[in-house]
Amino acid sequence: MEGNALARLIRTVRQSGLLKALYDVSLRALNRLMFLKVLRAVMIATPDPKALERRPEYRYGFLSRALVLSFAMDPQYEMSEAFLRGALAKNDQCYGIVDGETLASYGWYSTKPTVALTDDLELRFDPTYVYMYKGFTHERYRGQRLHAAGMALALQEYRAEGSKGIVSYVESNNFSSLKSCYRMGYEGFGQIVVLRANGHYFIQSSRGCKARGFILVPLESTA
Repeated sequence: MEGNALARLIRTVRQSGLLKALYDVSLRALNRLMFLKVLRAVMIATPDPKALERRPEYRYGFLSRALVLSFAMDPQYEMSEAFLRGALAKNDQCYGIVDGETLASYGWYSTKPTVALTDDLELRFDPTYVYMYKGFTHERYRGQRLHAAGMALALQEYRAEGSKGIVSYVESNNFSSLKSCYRMGYEGFGQIVVLRANGHYFIQSSRGCKARGFILVPLESTA
């Protein structure tokens, strides 16, 4: 086992236990042979009151198009031209937390079908919910729970506009992100298994995902 893989195994055992560590190792090994993803679908309807508290030194809110484009010029924020073109064309919104001239944290939100997981898959969902994707926290600001704050504040605004809540997904072996989601108040409602073989996708959605219209569809099938 390579050094990085061994270090990850030890870290996962310490943080999540032996069974989850073995699951992670097994899934990663399978992905050396094929493309296989197991996604946990999560949703939240009520923001955590503690996460709604704003720190006075930061600015919070949905970023204007001009501000998004200005931050995107800096590659450290991981917003490529192709990504922005697609997101802005759909009128997706970016909720950000800004510290002076630094974008400390952000998350993107959409009410329309969105390219997800790979460039040739589209996530569809109940439009009475908002889909949260592409969360980012600047390395200097990690550990301050800014992602939780931004999500809670965005949820509060969307709920005021009539939305039922936020939906998203996390890869099943991303235990730290799942733990963070559950700590923020997210609840699981199903899973999606995605297998790609010989250039074709085989996708299985659980009953809970189908009930919410939360499904992944190959882009070639969206016409």
